[in-house]
Parts: sequence; C-alpha cells; structure tokens
Amino acid sequence: MEEKYIKHRYDPIIPSKNEWPVVKLARERREFVKKVADLAESRVLGLTGKNPEILKEELETTLYREKLRIKQNPWAVDPKDEDSFWNEVKTSLLQINTDTALDKGKRFQAYQGVLHRITSRYAEEIASNFKASHYKFTRRMVTYGFARLLNAARVKGIKSIFSTQYTLQDKIQITGQTDQIRDLATKGTIVMVPTHFSNLDSVLIGWIISVLGMPPFIYGAGLNLFNISIFAYFMNALGAYKVDRRKKNLMYLETLKTYSKEAIQFGCHSLFFPGGTRSRSGMIESRLKLGLLSTAIEAQRANFQNGLNDISGKVFIVPVTINYHFVLEAPILIQEHLSATGQERYYKENDEFSNSYKISKFLFKFFTKGSDISVSVGRAMDVLGNYVDAEGNSLDKRGRKIDTRDYFLSDGKVTIDHQREEEYTNMLGKRIVEEFHIINRVFSSHLVSFVAFEIIKQKNSKLDLFDLIRLPEEEISIPYQEFKAACELVLARIFELKAQGKIDAAPHLKRTMDEIIAHGIDNVGMYHAKHPLVRDKAGDIATEDMSLLYFYHNRLHGYGLEKLF
Repeated sequence: MEEKYIKHRYDPIIPSKNEWPVVKLARERREFVKKVADLAESRVLGLTGKNPEILKEELETTLYREKLRIKQNPWAVDPKDEDSFWNEVKTSLLQINTDTALDKGKRFQAYQGVLHRITSRYAEEIASNFKASHYKFTRRMVTYGFARLLNAARVKGIKSIFSTQYTLQDKIQITGQTDQIRDLATKGTIVMVPTHFSNLDSVLIGWIISVLGMPPFIYGAGLNLFNISIFAYFMNALGAYKVDRRKKNLMYLETLKTYSKEAIQFGCHSLFFPGGTRSRSGMIESRLKLGLLSTAIEAQRANFQNGLNDISGKVFIVPVTINYHFVLEAPILIQEHLSATGQERYYKENDEFSNSYKISKFLFKFFTKGSDISVSVGRAMDVLGNYVDAEGNSLDKRGRKIDTRDYFLSDGKVTIDHQREEEYTNMLGKRIVEEFHIINRVFSSHLVSFVAFEIIKQKNSKLDLFDLIRLPEEEISIPYQEFKAACELVLARIFELKAQGKIDAAPHLKRTMDEIIAHGIDNVGMYHAKHPLVRDKAGDIATEDMSLLYFYHNRLHGYGLEKLF
C-alpha cells in the first residue's frame, strides 16, 4: 500500500497525521496498555525467578511504599481511588498469606493475580492520551501565546500584545544538526534526550519539534506537571506519558520501562529527560538515569530480532541542550541541591508551580524578559553511541560504516543478553554526557557567573563550599579590572575549546569584553529578587546571593576551566 506524504512549511517530507505512529498508538491505546501490563508482569516474574516467596516480598514492599507515598507525599493529580485500590491489595495479600489450603503452585498463581492488577493499573496511569485534533490546536496555541508574550515585552504601546513584529525565532535560536534529525525522522525512530533545567523545557521542546517539521513525539513528562490543569492539557495534547518519580518500586519501574520500549519499537519518536529531573545544581547532567535509556537499546535489539535490519528499524539517539541565561526556579533548585549534598539526604520535591495561575505567571514573566534562549541539536547516534551519517548508517571513529546489528549477535543470531545490554546502556549514557558538553552553548551569563565564583573561591581557598556559600555578601567585592582580565582569560580558553569542537559559544560573546560583562550581569539577574551579580557604586563586581551565583557558575563545570585560576 502506497504511503501518502505531505510537505511541511519547513520542507521536510513527513507522513500525514493519519499515518503517524503516535496516532496509531492512540487509536490502539487499550490493546497497547494491556500488552504493556502483560509484558511488565512477565518481566517482574522473570526478575523474581517465579519464586512465590520473592514475589510476595516484592508485592509487600510495593504495598508499603505506595501507602507511605499516599500518606507523606500526595499530589492533586493522583487517582481518587488510591486508598481503596491499595487497601484491596493489602486484603488480597493477607488472604493469600493466611490461606493454609493453598499449595505452592496455587499460592504463586494468587500472587501473580495481584501482580497483574498492579501492572495493569500502572500501565493505565503511565499511558499517553494523545489526540491528533488536540495536538494541532495546542501547537498553534503554544506558538501564538508565546509569540504574543514576546511581542508584549519588545513592542511599546497598548497594542503590543497583538503585534507580530517579533517571532519566536527572534527569541529562541535553534542550532546544530536540525537537517539531519528532520531527515532521519522519515527513515527510522528518533529518541531525543535533552538536558533539563526548567519546568518550561517540556513545552519548549514540543514547540521545537513542531518548528523542525517533525511528527509528534511521545514524552516522558514528570507527573508533577499534570498537577497543573493548563500544563496537563498541553502535555496530553503533545503526546506525553506520565513518569512518577515518587515511585521507586520494581513493578512500577518495569512497567514504565516496558511502556517506553514498546512505544519505541512501535515506531513512535520518543523524548525523555535522561537526567530524570531538573538539574538541581545548574550543572549539565553527568550521571544519567539509565532505566528509560536502556529501553532504546532493548527496542533496537527487538527490531533486529523481528527482522527489521534496514534503516526503517534503526533507533537514533539525538542529544539536545537547552540554554537559558536564567532559570526561574534556580533559588529553589540550588537549595535542594545544597540540602542533599549537605548530608540532609531526604527532601520533599517542592512543587513551586502548583496551579494554572502560577504557571501562567511563570510563562508571562519568562517571555516578557528580553533574555534569549537557544536549543542545540546534537549529531544523531545509534544506540551504541556511534555517530550516524545522513542516511542513518552507523560510523566508527574513523568514519567507516559499521552494522549495529553485529553488536547483538551470539553465534550468528540476535539474542537477549541482559548483562551485555546493561554495558551498552552505560556506554550510551557516557556518550550522551559527552555530547551534552560538546553542544553546550556558552552565554555571557554563564561566563560572568563562572569567573566571579572562581575568583571568590580562590580568595577564600581555606573555606569549603558550604562556608563559601555563607560568606556575607557585603564583604564580597571583586575589582572590575581584575574581573575583566579573568573573563578575557576564560573566554579565550572557551574559544580554544570551541575550535576543537568541545563546546559552543553564543554570537554575543564576540562583542567587546565590557559589553559581554554588562550583558551577562543584566541577563543573569533580570528576574531574581536577589541578583547573583551586580556592580556596586564603585563599579566593582559584587553579589546579593552566593548560592545563586554558584548555580549559574556550574553551567561551565566539566571543562577544566577552574585550572585557569
């Protein structure tokens, strides 16, 4: 049957919406959810060795953790029947445990029945509610709404909110391998893995995907975003499936991984944040959550097992970095990071945007600031971390074509080898982190924050991080000329790294150093009540918040720039 294609305004050739895998998945949602529940059940049984005592222990652990979560950390988005469901699970386990008539086989079957109810519930909770009609409307609404806010900030006068003088492309620059990802989206299955700094990231990436002219992706979006009605609508319309980071039990994690793996294998382009949650420290993620990442490798192996050995069966990994001058949530994020690293190991995740009003205010403030955003699209890789060419062929370090299928062979056949795939997942995670650093785009705000914090640290070398953070702000002052000289030194090294292909730099870093410093200080402090960097009456460099300065400094962590001080 001949496929129909339509032309997007950005000229890539993409299937019409009726043929998008995500549309087909939505149409077959009930069957897909059942398949995920059944496969997740099988995975759990495999991990427990079908031993009734081990399975019983896992069920009781899950029950305990879920009852604790309901009591200690409930969210508005949680199902209304949470208590009743888990009370029923508790009753069922008590009955099984006390029924002396059950032999080992029947006891195992009874436990398996409880397991099936749990994986079925989890699969239904996780599953996307994508609707093509809602997707089209939401795409237009997001573009229109963001553009109106942008023009309200930059055009004077009463009618500014209705102006079309500026477009989103004036504020949000999309750089990197955009042509490659558009082309590969027509050949195989894309798994996009962005950095994660802000609650804005999910909607922003959704808009980027639309602008690039690609079919809709399914999302692994944090369940906390669904607490907010306006975000819940957007996330559902954009194809989001729900990831609940509060749930750490085996059964939930296996159901989540199964959903991701099956959706990728189904041909749905997928997106999830491999860092797992927003970066609390402000650093580019260096340790990734490998659970969902492993599902891309499983899906690739399954495609090979099913005979999909050409490019249509290929899974492509595309790293993306999102670059902001400032992050609205930075004060809360850095406090959570400092609490965790300061041995206070447990903190309750702060849901600072708990309703539609707050998120609307958040978006308005963000877009009515003059600060720019850039989204850097990295070069596509296969699931082993090898770069691929324009046609999707994997390349070794010398640029020679290699067959990814060979990595999954044992005795000439594609086989399941969990230990081998675990190693591949670790390799892929390291490669993504490398790519994050390569495509990271330095802004003036990153530069000035890094330099200021490093100078303060050097002048107080006997203090540890926490003592440094507690330094009285009124006692911190850096002579402007000293600061300027240090900025010139660090920027020169950044341009050296850029020439070596190890980092990227924004065009505004080609201005004079005085202009760069002024631009950086203005942008990094434009929202926060206490500014990370200011110039005092004498024109020297000071700070109103050392912890915020540390947060923004951390964006340049990992390049060895500290050695310059």
